[in-house]
Amino acid sequence: MARPRCVYSECFLPSSGERLLLVNRRAFVGGLTSGVLAAARLVFAQPARRVARIGVLGLAPTADLEGPRPRSRSTEALLSGLRRLGNVYGEHFVTEARGAEARPERFPSLVAELLRQSVDVIVAAGPALPAIKQATSTVPVIMAASVDPVAQGFVKSLGRPGSNFTGLSLQSVEITGKRLELLRELVPAAASVGVVWNRANVLNWRAAEAAARDQKWKAISLEIQALGDLDAALSTAARAKAGGLVVFAAGVLYPHAARVVQLAARHRLPAIYELRSYVEAGGLMCYGADINDIWRRAAVFVDRILKGARPTDLPIEQPSEFELVINRRTARALGLTIPASMVLRAEE
Repeated sequence: MARPRCVYSECFLPSSGERLLLVNRRAFVGGLTSGVLAAARLVFAQPARRVARIGVLGLAPTADLEGPRPRSRSTEALLSGLRRLGNVYGEHFVTEARGAEARPERFPSLVAELLRQSVDVIVAAGPALPAIKQATSTVPVIMAASVDPVAQGFVKSLGRPGSNFTGLSLQSVEITGKRLELLRELVPAAASVGVVWNRANVLNWRAAEAAARDQKWKAISLEIQALGDLDAALSTAARAKAGGLVVFAAGVLYPHAARVVQLAARHRLPAIYELRSYVEAGGLMCYGADINDIWRRAAVFVDRILKGARPTDLPIEQPSEFELVINRRTARALGLTIPASMVLRAEE
């Protein structure tokens, strides 16, 4: 049989005139390589993943809230939570931080700034929430945390928020009675208790008034509008021979914990606070949720929102544990003996 005569990829058998198609190896490899390179160019031509913008709103100065390693412990807790979920700062998200510098009246303008930055979600401390509610009904808001999100009108219910708000409740109102019980263990002979509050904490005041009535105490209302009102309010409590204080008004007082503690000591008034930071500044004791843990948990909500979840479908979380922290040095300075039963219940 005659050998076939091949030209490029066509081959003829002279004896039969039959035409065969053969693979040209060099052309095939070259074509394959070109195809791979073309596919690679398509892959690299794909747009980079969009970096999410997370608004962070708090009472501290902006400088304490911004960047991948913020000085604010609560904001760092938020970022730590996001890192645990696999989110990388600068690659998957960045923060747009705004701090009110202990001036809650600045929140409306700060919220407006965040909205102009087209943030994807806002994480905010409780005192900032009313200003956000006034400004937007569309941008998702993660509460970290609200005193009572239903009573304050941020959500319709804990299970089905039904709005652009979700996140965590502080449950401060529900445990107000427990705070008074703890204070009474330290000063059992007292007949009255001073309650420091401001308009944002009216729910706490009402709960404290009712709890004091149940415990046969007289509740002395010490409403303040600013830190400058506190000294006069505590002077009123001292003249009324209040046995101690329950201190709310976080939006006004929280950034000034050291000053609040100094004034309580000057008037020799045992005080129980909502948050641990007051005790770390020298206050007598606190009973409440761990605020840094709440901000860490807020990261779960942020992560789910950025992955497409709607805030209206994310149930509000409530703290399941509350910490009792006592400052022994302050107790000794006030001439108080901490009962053994209270020492056993204290986390620290």
